[in-house]
Amino acid sequence: MKIIAPLFALALLSPAAALAADAAKKPDAAKTSAVSMNEAEIKWGDAPPDLPKGAQIAVLHGDPSKKAPFTVRLKMPEGYKIPPHWHTKDEQLTILSGTFILHMGDTMEAPATELAAGGYHFLPGKMHHAAETKGETILQLDGMGPFDIHYLNPADNPNPKTAAAAKK
Repeated sequence: MKIIAPLFALALLSPAAALAADAAKKPDAAKTSAVSMNEAEIKWGDAPPDLPKGAQIAVLHGDPSKKAPFTVRLKMPEGYKIPPHWHTKDEQLTILSGTFILHMGDTMEAPATELAAGGYHFLPGKMHHAAETKGETILQLDGMGPFDIHYLNPADNPNPKTAAAAKK
């Protein structure tokens, strides 16, 4: 189900998110504000509850809960798995470290592509896929909000609130 602003509260502590929040108060400021940061300045927080526990997220630009462009980074531990799901909107993934394995289909056994550091994947909206990691993996996700995740099996959603809403 849709991941809304409160679920990104921890992640929105990043310098870029603060800049985006200030820009939201000034209508055209977001279009003219530059965002720069080094790795040491990135603020990580727990990933939203609609993702399996163990991942961390950092919002670099924008607000994933809003209808606007955003950039986030996900840090996932060794062996992290995201069960089969889909997103409403297109996503662009760039692997920064580790190995990200994408299963393109309805199961974790679907044909897979291993993407190592430097790898890129364009993922069209509504395409079914699952994912897992080899080694700690960091990926950058660029997209147009609002970000959402729809599990093919609602029971796979680790967030009881959105899992219950999906059953309705």
